[in-house]
Amino acid sequence: MANDFKPPVTVALTGASGAQYGLRLIECLVAADHEVWVMISKAAHLVIDTETEISLPARPERLVEALGEMSGARTGQIRCFAREDWMAPVASGSGAPASMVICPCSTGTLSAVATGASNNLIERAADVALKERRQLILVPRETPFSAIHLEHMLSLTRMGAVILPAAPGFYHQPSSIDDLIDFIVARILNQLGIEHRLMPRWGESPAGDK
Repeated sequence: MANDFKPPVTVALTGASGAQYGLRLIECLVAADHEVWVMISKAAHLVIDTETEISLPARPERLVEALGEMSGARTGQIRCFAREDWMAPVASGSGAPASMVICPCSTGTLSAVATGASNNLIERAADVALKERRQLILVPRETPFSAIHLEHMLSLTRMGAVILPAAPGFYHQPSSIDDLIDFIVARILNQLGIEHRLMPRWGESPAGDK
């Protein structure tokens, strides 16, 4: 039986700090009933091992199982692609989803995407999103930014990408790290046009989003 998921969203995790943002985003997309196509760089696996208590396998079929168990995904809702799987649908404009998020986005990946390097599948998928004029959201987590980083961000913004730094606000009076993570994930979901209940919008009371 064909699945009845909402349109797929590509999520790539790269080697910047902030793996929690990307993992939480996957959970929220699954909860919103979207199909999720996932790519995780080698450096991102190291970051996940360092920053979380989760250890994710590299092999795509095992990664699907691990992410599915973590997020409560239904069978077939998550697809994972290897770093050099050039036959993956995300490598072509005829197969890639309408939206892609790189979260977190390392400054190395930022540079590669800005210059069209396409040295791995994540970079190629982002290149496809740009050339096809599709939605591309990059979530850098670095401080301070150098002139190189800022110039690449400006270039990507002019190409149509959205730069959404992992810089959570505090006006919602967060009481936990999870609240700070959800602040950024909520902003990503807003950009994707996906409804959520992670936090009230500006001007709403905490009960206004229930």
